[in-house]
Amino acid sequence: MADLLTIEAALAAVLERARPLPSELVPLEHAAGRFLAEDARARVDLPPFASSAMDGYAVRAADTPGRLPVAFRIAAGRPAPDELAAGEAMAIATGGMVPGGADAVVPIEYVVENENDVEIDAAAESGRHVRPQGGDIRSGDVVLAAGLRLTPARLGALAAAGVGEVRCPRRARAAVLTTGTELRAVGERLEPGQIYESNGPMLAALLSGAGADVERLTPVADDPSTHRRAIARALESDLAVTSGGVSVGPHDLVRGVERELGVEEVFWGVAMRPGKPLSFGVHGETLVFGLPGNPVSALVGAELFVRPALQALQGDPNPALPWREGTLAVAVRRNAARAELLRSRSSVVDGAVSLEPVSGQESHMIARAATADALVHVPRGEGELAAGESVRYLAIA
Repeated sequence: MADLLTIEAALAAVLERARPLPSELVPLEHAAGRFLAEDARARVDLPPFASSAMDGYAVRAADTPGRLPVAFRIAAGRPAPDELAAGEAMAIATGGMVPGGADAVVPIEYVVENENDVEIDAAAESGRHVRPQGGDIRSGDVVLAAGLRLTPARLGALAAAGVGEVRCPRRARAAVLTTGTELRAVGERLEPGQIYESNGPMLAALLSGAGADVERLTPVADDPSTHRRAIARALESDLAVTSGGVSVGPHDLVRGVERELGVEEVFWGVAMRPGKPLSFGVHGETLVFGLPGNPVSALVGAELFVRPALQALQGDPNPALPWREGTLAVAVRRNAARAELLRSRSSVVDGAVSLEPVSGQESHMIARAATADALVHVPRGEGELAAGESVRYLAIA
């Protein structure tokens, strides 16, 4: 056990080797969820002109209070043809362009409207209810800094500032390969000793949801030649993820074939349960993950190591695990040798997140794990953690 890496040390080894991929120009409509490779700068002032913050009347403050003729009615996108003359007012809609000469807008609820003029009883304040040109940002200023993830609000800000495309690290190309003679595709007839292949669709969904372009390779039987061809194909990607065949049994072929193909193994084995026999290596610029075959072990390994690596490849400057704080709903025993990742259900009790492990924590119990929405981290040690004790957890979907 002494040579097993902690989760933290293993993740640090992975992230040390995960560098952002080369960047590309991405149209804004295809950039959601991606990370900026460089600062995005405004191409226009925002707002691009002085505009009204209210429905009301554009005036010269010096002409108020008073009764002013209405010279024009301004709508959004339909500016006045001329400047506002002294002693006049112009009706204006919210977002309408404030005419030259005007320096204030009086809200409609503070005026008395007549057929051709308007009565204003109080003096207007210069600049009141006028959004100045460039009041949000000036052309050429940084709208969003490099490294930020493009959320809906950020995409809206870029569009408003006239930015139609951004530079982002390209999407990672990921290959998923499952191994095992016992595997059969869903829908096929199961013979004695066979199981349906589940890790492929699970891992592909996780990687795709995290932003990768995923290629699912055909599952391979426990045969060196078929392993060699399939793994060689997977190594053409930015990120190669295998499932099964990474332990020490006679049919665990993945690590040996990878060595033959020139993969430099960085580590094998992490002090965690489930998922101890997990391998990580590099082949040139390709990150190579060998996940265990048990589906829950594969899921945990992918969440803890593959997802952060993918985030780093795609430009996330802080791809650390997003641990949250919660409390245990029940007492749990600790493992003296390994950290435990308990599949759990979360709920909010008295304003705090309460975490209750699901029944059935064995690494093959993917149906039980599918009812969980959290991975609770139980540090290795003696004794137990009491109900109500504070713990870290990862939200999983």
